[in-house]
Amino acid sequence: MNSRKVRRLSAERSQQLTRLLTISKTATMNAVMAPSEMARVIAIVASDIGKSDAMAEEFSSFWKEIAAPAEYYSLSPEWFSQPAPSVTTSDVVDLLQFGESLDEDFATYLKCLTELHKRRRKYGLILKRQPLPTMVQVSPRSLMEYGPDFPPEALASWLTWRKFFYDLDNRAAQETGYLFEPILASAIGGEPKSSRDRVVRRTGDNAKGRQVDCWKVLPDGIALAYELKLRVTIAASGQGRFSEEISFAEDCRNSGAKPILVVLDPTENTKLTELQSAFRRHGGDAFIGDEAWRHLEEEAGPTMAAFIERYVHRPVGEISAFEAAAASDPARRELALLDLVAKLEGTQLSIRLGAHERLIERDADSNLVGDEPEDDEQ
Repeated sequence: MNSRKVRRLSAERSQQLTRLLTISKTATMNAVMAPSEMARVIAIVASDIGKSDAMAEEFSSFWKEIAAPAEYYSLSPEWFSQPAPSVTTSDVVDLLQFGESLDEDFATYLKCLTELHKRRRKYGLILKRQPLPTMVQVSPRSLMEYGPDFPPEALASWLTWRKFFYDLDNRAAQETGYLFEPILASAIGGEPKSSRDRVVRRTGDNAKGRQVDCWKVLPDGIALAYELKLRVTIAASGQGRFSEEISFAEDCRNSGAKPILVVLDPTENTKLTELQSAFRRHGGDAFIGDEAWRHLEEEAGPTMAAFIERYVHRPVGEISAFEAAAASDPARRELALLDLVAKLEGTQLSIRLGAHERLIERDADSNLVGDEPEDDEQ
């Protein structure tokens, strides 16, 4: 057993360590990373930015235990969670301090990768614990399909599977939403601001603030207020919601900030065109599609641009290529979908897509239902 005494940390370092190690802190799901898991994430950062040799030399006593055998997305969750008894919290602090001495963006890179890792870890827990819906929840929906095509036992299963996948997809969308804007904001040297911060105030009511995806003040004092979006769809969440998005640019201008719209999906539609016009009309900029990715990477600098490309742009692009390939051949989309087989035996859920299978050991928790709001601190 490792009996090294854990040294006292400064308040700032203690807060940083707490944020990094906390995976989830909601009412129904609390999880914290072990020091060895955090050390492995740090080792991946060192490898990504070309500093692993320096790290290996400095921490030769335990480096082999934490050095990654592959890139992050090629590693299984089990690799991160395997024990490394010789690695302590004090070692994590030493790794942090040494990494920060190697690259000025080390801490930011680590913060962004850790947020990604924690969201993936939390979603892994959701896959294990999300309960199956009850018949009380789904049975009214049988009125849409009750009849000879599905006898009751088949329809009950169909409704249950469908709602279960819907719930999982909702949770995935929620976790992505919590992740996407903060890591891009950090990568380009800004930070999210809540409406309580009131860095942008509502026109006509200065007592009320606007939530800002990324707030960044340049060395010359110019304040930038970013609206970061994956996409703008023609079916926005009601006209009221879209009016809110349109008025953001005006509120920024009246608050002394330059509004900047960044939309990663280049698909044109009338709402996107109207939104771009509003930002430019109020003295701002709008970057769409490839231009948006270029803007983010230019603002981020070399180290964080590499993070955006490796951990955000490339995975999103590879999955989006599925639709691009289908668009060139209207018949291909149906053919490209792999056969889906879902099977629940005891506590083991198996999901098979074509020849690819994923096994999930289930431990359902009836308390884990609906959306869980995050604490403000994250």
